[in-house]
Amino acid sequence: MRGTPSLSDYELICAFQQGDSTALETLVLRHKNRLFTSIKFLVRDEYLAEDIFQETFIRIIDTLRSRRYAEEGKFLPWAMRIARNLCVDHFRKVKRTPIIQTGEQQDLFEILPFSEESSEEKMMRSQLNDRVRNLLDLLPADQREVIILRHYADMTFKEIAGLTGCSINTALGRMRYGLINLRKMMTQRQISR
Repeated sequence: MRGTPSLSDYELICAFQQGDSTALETLVLRHKNRLFTSIKFLVRDEYLAEDIFQETFIRIIDTLRSRRYAEEGKFLPWAMRIARNLCVDHFRKVKRTPIIQTGEQQDLFEILPFSEESSEEKMMRSQLNDRVRNLLDLLPADQREVIILRHYADMTFKEIAGLTGCSINTALGRMRYGLINLRKMMTQRQISR
């Protein structure tokens, strides 16, 4: 039998359902960065994102254990749909009260190892990422969501359309207008890459 890291998501799910807990661990490790980063960008609070991330995997585990998971596509879009629904539920519950930023924000760009950079280059990249993150917050919610799901969750436009309940053309349009708006704001604020 092959090692669990080389198994597909579906094979890992089957292995977990047959009692292999390491298969679930491999599945979580494979998708945790994209899923957590997407949740964090949607809720804009690291501690809340951690709670929603944990709740997402609790629901995933419950569904897998009860064998209610139907392999209709990829695992990640299904997991993202659960996470997104939990985010929506949270905002409905608090009725869009202002979000309090807690802790230091960290970005996927800061987690992934890049080539050797000087401390000055790291600081400049960090400042640029902060500016872009702040500009993302200024976009309309539908445009921001599509950019986050595409860039940080690495989802296809078909997956985004299914998750958000819109057509592929609408998702593409939201991405296009979101990027146009980001470029305008970057030009107005004289932010360059």
